[in-house]
Amino acid sequence: MIVATTKSDPGIHPPKPNFPLKQKKSRFSNRTKNAIVGWVFIGLSFLLISIFYFYPMFQALLLSFQSGKGTNLTYAGLDNYRRLFGDPTFHAAVKNTVIYLLVQVPLMIILALVFSVLLNDKKLKFKGFYRTAIFLPCVTSLVAYSVIFKYLFGTDGIINMLLMNLAIISQPIQWITDPFWAKITIIIAITWRWTGYNMIFYLSALQNIDNSIYEAARIDGANAFQQFFKITVPMLKPIILFTSITSTIGTLQLFDEVMNITGGGPGNATMTISQYIYNISFKYTPDFGYAATVSYVIVVMIVFFSIIQFKVAGEKNG
Repeated sequence: MIVATTKSDPGIHPPKPNFPLKQKKSRFSNRTKNAIVGWVFIGLSFLLISIFYFYPMFQALLLSFQSGKGTNLTYAGLDNYRRLFGDPTFHAAVKNTVIYLLVQVPLMIILALVFSVLLNDKKLKFKGFYRTAIFLPCVTSLVAYSVIFKYLFGTDGIINMLLMNLAIISQPIQWITDPFWAKITIIIAITWRWTGYNMIFYLSALQNIDNSIYEAARIDGANAFQQFFKITVPMLKPIILFTSITSTIGTLQLFDEVMNITGGGPGNATMTISQYIYNISFKYTPDFGYAATVSYVIVVMIVFFSIIQFKVAGEKNG
């Protein structure tokens, strides 16, 4: 028996159109468009970085093989690099820079860690004020704070007056004119300025650590020092590595504080590599080829110390 059906029968539906080729083409088109947009952004960034970073670095490398006064440069081969080994001023600048690096960077990292832990305490009042007060130095003008430090640590400055009134010293300390104390002044100035900057990174990382970890440690009987060394420091290890490398790079390029507080003196007791490059290029008779050679010493030192820090961090992680 044949049953006739009508168009109004709900049991029968007309076939739905299916256009797989069109949809596939549309998806491919969107994917291609996104890829093109992505490559445009990457290409623009790469072009700008190449123009303003890689090209000057390459030109400086070529310049380091040239010698001459001012713009009268001639090819000199490796003469500039040989000159480094017999240059006492360069040796003094490298020595001073390494001293700043080995003393100031660890001191600053430790202080930043301690401050971040103290200011992360939920029971502490006026946390916002303390955080702002410690962070504020890093947003002040380099020249302004350097001049202030020069007056504070002068022979008749407030620091000497305070120490003498407290009977800590019997005569003023020559903070600016004594080679040893001049280095101490530079270290104090750098530490005062950049400790708060690193503290912000640690404070942000501490706020992302689950508080239950510390609660479990307290239940197990761990005191504050054990929690700091067994929980806080290991969990902040990537941030510590980051701040150590950036601080190392900044210290190896140190210029403003030394230039404005001590001028590199007394003698060359506080001169850094960056200041020596400035003196070769603009203060003495310009020798841009030798200045470029000295600048590549900073590049080598940055790479060297960064590799050491990565190796140390990798061994500890392993």
